[in-house]
Amino acid sequence: MRKRIFAANWKMNHGPTAAAGFIREFRSRWNGSDAEIVFFPSALAFAAVRAAAGDPSPFKLGVQNVYFADHGAFTGENSAPMAKDAGADYVLVGHSERRHVFGETDADCAAKCAIVERSGLTPLLCVGETLDQRERGETSTVVTRQLREGLARLDQIELTTSVIAYEPVWAIGTGKNATPEDAAKTHGVLRSALTELIGDRASEVSILYGGSVTPANAAQILSAQDVDGVLVGGASLEVERWLSICSS
Repeated sequence: MRKRIFAANWKMNHGPTAAAGFIREFRSRWNGSDAEIVFFPSALAFAAVRAAAGDPSPFKLGVQNVYFADHGAFTGENSAPMAKDAGADYVLVGHSERRHVFGETDADCAAKCAIVERSGLTPLLCVGETLDQRERGETSTVVTRQLREGLARLDQIELTTSVIAYEPVWAIGTGKNATPEDAAKTHGVLRSALTELIGDRASEVSILYGGSVTPANAAQILSAQDVDGVLVGGASLEVERWLSICSS
């Protein structure tokens, strides 16, 4: 059975005080489910979120980025072993903002996925096409390339423990979102690509959808074939809206 995952990517929002307050309120109101709830706070808010979540925590935690090395003279960066030591379970890799704002390549994503797995964490690899690529009919080609190259340095076992998120770049923060049919089609392409890599065990890999997910459209998106959860940005910043999505 694949995990059903609801992941909140807070990006550069919610400092330690606001993040801790959010987690305390969410935990007090969350009735629980079979789904896995994951929070990706900013690096500066991570410790506050972990403390507010309690021990044991009903949620999983992740970091939004790591560097390629375990340690060293890399001012401003964080490493996967440090994230593990801090209590992280997941690491976002290849988010569209990392690719298009900070210039990260598929090769960078491959290096990060490898060090994340080696450190005992789960990479959540993001793939997705731009509007121009979509209009040229290149969606399948782009996401397949990003998936194959991003996972290229993982072995068969590591591949089955990874998580994928399809994030159409044209839908992130724009208010536009793929239809359930669009999501199902692209998730099917990704599932097929995974099957070519690991055979029947591709059915074990969760594929999330991310791109202007809201309480209004979450249930419809989650009903689409091969959509195993959502990766949410803006709508995860408010407790009420995030509760609604996680209850979809």
